[in-house]
Amino acid sequence: MKYQYLIPLSILALSACTPTPPTTYQKIDGQTMGTSYHIAFELPKGATADEIQASIDTRLDEINDSMSTYQADSTISKFNALSAGQTIQIDPDFIKVLSDSRLIYEKSHHGFDPTVYPLVELWGFGSKMSVERLQNPPTDTEILAVRDTIGLDKIVLNGNELSKTADGVGLDFSAIAKGYGVDTIADVLKSKYNITNYMVEIGGEIATGGVNDKGLPWTLAIDKPIMGSTTTNREIMTTLALSGQSMATSGNYRNSLDYDGKTYSHTINPHTASPVENGVPSVTVIASTTALADGWATALTAIPQDDAIRLADENDIIALFIIKDGDNWQIHKSQGFIAFEQQGKN
Repeated sequence: MKYQYLIPLSILALSACTPTPPTTYQKIDGQTMGTSYHIAFELPKGATADEIQASIDTRLDEINDSMSTYQADSTISKFNALSAGQTIQIDPDFIKVLSDSRLIYEKSHHGFDPTVYPLVELWGFGSKMSVERLQNPPTDTEILAVRDTIGLDKIVLNGNELSKTADGVGLDFSAIAKGYGVDTIADVLKSKYNITNYMVEIGGEIATGGVNDKGLPWTLAIDKPIMGSTTTNREIMTTLALSGQSMATSGNYRNSLDYDGKTYSHTINPHTASPVENGVPSVTVIASTTALADGWATALTAIPQDDAIRLADENDIIALFIIKDGDNWQIHKSQGFIAFEQQGKN
């Protein structure tokens, strides 16, 4: 005999007539640092999404005024225009990013170097890759002249006064500034509005706190590093569930080209002063701050693949590499990533 489970009509009527409570989670987005930001968070009592976004935009403007190389009057642009020995006062945001950069610079054996930008420009990769430049690369003389200006050891910080030891030395924090921007947004949410459940993203760099609107950790997708793919035309390789951690992904597959049987990245290897050859297609780093995740993800794509995997293990970096094995994509997990997974299971 088959039994039918009957729902009392009174309960059906109540469910039909009672409106669904509005979610307390909000989503906002905007433009910053040459890209876009997306934020989801639990709206606190006594504040509006517009008010919170205004606070965020004000904070981001402060960071751009400090570290945007696209603003002629920013602190970093003024510093880059200085001659050797001249000084400029820098703000706490600048000092923090410089400190994080120096930490990664030293631990990556100078694989991460925010003074490398003159080499990027010399190779013609400042705005886009071009096979023509690979066919007619810079001469050794041209590279040598620029290399004299490369090296974070040529940047001197004394208190809040910054100077350089050689003319032509400059800084570009594009490989870490978006991550720092994510951290500052998260700090606004936490310190000013007591928001603990949030996800903040700028250009793919992400910070998470608490849980999403379903009460679960935030689920984040990692794309397959397919040449020519875009944020709207993508294939997902795997997903990660995070709560309280930051994540950054760096990949050369959207800014690289093939020439003479080799794949070249727009990223310059500071050790060779040339574009990275056959580097890691994609690496995702999880860290305590998004700035560190962002900087380390860049460092691991600025050197050859085998060196990057060794460097991640050497520094206990929580890194997930997507590498090519024949015609197939494979995931390689650093020792730090394996340990991170085990902690999550305990």
